[in-house]
Amino acid sequence: MNGTLNKVMLIGHLGDDVKMHYFDGGNCIGRFQLATNEVYINKTTNEKITSTEWHNLVVRNKAAEICEKYLSKGDKIYVEGRIKSRQWQAEDGTTKYTTEIQVTEFTFLTTKKETGNHKPHQDQESAKNTNFDASNESLPINDLPF
Repeated sequence: MNGTLNKVMLIGHLGDDVKMHYFDGGNCIGRFQLATNEVYINKTTNEKITSTEWHNLVVRNKAAEICEKYLSKGDKIYVEGRIKSRQWQAEDGTTKYTTEIQVTEFTFLTTKKETGNHKPHQDQESAKNTNFDASNESLPINDLPF
């Protein structure tokens, strides 16, 4: 081990629907903001304070398509990923910076979006708890590794 770790775990609510971007060659990414809240009591005023932090999330390819299909504004989701910072040149020539969470795993906790075709419950469950390990696809859903 090289002594470093870049891992993020968040539970929050979507601030808007997933925005998709498609590229040549069939790849795509989905972007959305996730709100996390901290609630505390101000000791001097005894007032309940809620502080919201916004996180920019990025999901790729099949994961992005699943998120776009099942998630909408307000839905609650658990995500795991890593922090990634990037910069680019804006049209006015200024350098812009952003910090994003590159999502590697997620679990839908609540969803409001209904699909037009009612898929079997098993398909919805596999979309809810996804880690995108291709080797897991060949195993039966109830197969235990021990």
